[in-house]
Amino acid sequence: MWRDESPPVRRYFLYQATASVGFITPIFTLFMLARGLSYSEIATLSAVVAVLVTAGEIPTGYVGDRVGRRNSLVISAALLVSSLVGFVWARSFAAFVALYALWALGLTFRSGSDSAWLYDTLRARGDEDRFTRVRGRGESLKRGASVVTMVAGGLLYVVEPTVPFVAAAAVNVAGIPVLLSMPRNEGYAGDADDHLTAREAAGVVRTALARPDLRTFVLYVGLFFGTVSASNTYVQPITVVVLERDAAWLGVPEASTLGVLYAGFTGVAAVASYHAGTVESALGLRTAVLLVPVGIGLALVSPWAAPALAVPVFLAMRAGDALLRPVAGRYLNDRIDAAGRATVLSAASMAYALLRVPLILAGGVVADAAGPLVAVAGFGGVFLAAAVVLVLFATPVAPDTAPAGVADRS
Repeated sequence: MWRDESPPVRRYFLYQATASVGFITPIFTLFMLARGLSYSEIATLSAVVAVLVTAGEIPTGYVGDRVGRRNSLVISAALLVSSLVGFVWARSFAAFVALYALWALGLTFRSGSDSAWLYDTLRARGDEDRFTRVRGRGESLKRGASVVTMVAGGLLYVVEPTVPFVAAAAVNVAGIPVLLSMPRNEGYAGDADDHLTAREAAGVVRTALARPDLRTFVLYVGLFFGTVSASNTYVQPITVVVLERDAAWLGVPEASTLGVLYAGFTGVAAVASYHAGTVESALGLRTAVLLVPVGIGLALVSPWAAPALAVPVFLAMRAGDALLRPVAGRYLNDRIDAAGRATVLSAASMAYALLRVPLILAGGVVADAAGPLVAVAGFGGVFLAAAVVLVLFATPVAPDTAPAGVADRS
């Protein structure tokens, strides 16, 4: 895989390996609970991120189109590192809100820009048809790095709860020089002055998201991503309960075991992401996008009746999410032009964030009242009901996958 790729793609792969926050992934919810936060407060934090991402996606996507996608990724890395370091000293809900806001801003500078940089880099070589495969393998490398760091993160948390945050910050700092070594996209390589104006960028977004084949797709896929994101909040507490019931005889701290389990989750997701291009070729893009979310939605309901199924269901959920993201990215990129690409992709991410806000807030209330298993089952049920309505009254995924430019500049 590595030797057959061009130097820019190799650097992209290396960047993906350094963009992991695996050290904190298996223990973050436990960390916040230990610092005195409730499920409702944790859900509120997730909603804060979603709202801020919603507000910031298009402006930061526009910045990415103006200053260059690579530079936007450098800004993102710096903001995320600052947030990770700040969590070491966070003790109050207000402090977590401030750090989550910084985190959200970092995410908005990344979303859209990474996908746009890769697609245009491949397109410059006539290789845009390889986007799903390269994107999927890059995500697979990031998850592969996370497998190692997740195991270490669980062990480090037992020793000192703040060490995983320092380690995650160090890994992301290492990614900044890698980003600076990546080439700029063609429009930013010199003194080109053909960037979109703010008015033109707004027109690009309106034109793109007004198209039925994009509007309904973003709604359907966004509901699925929102379901997965909301469910992820409760993976740790549900898994701890399962471990206490079924594996207490091992005498191993739950945080350490969570690191191993999360490594397993991520390893499965890495395999799924790596083979996203293969699945797309075998099933077709439309079939893959329609079937994977519905299957995961059905699976999420089952642990409510059989809690022992929770861990296998979470494995399937992570795999489905990892598989669908590069496929969805290909669908969108094929339908937007290079000018304003990051802005439109950021607008799609904004829609995803907006869709997950009510799920996250409602889930926090349900989890406090009836338990996290009920909340996760509710997420699955809501997605399935919404999917049925969309399929009955619209076409979530257009049958034709051929590119159709929407961003012609005037």
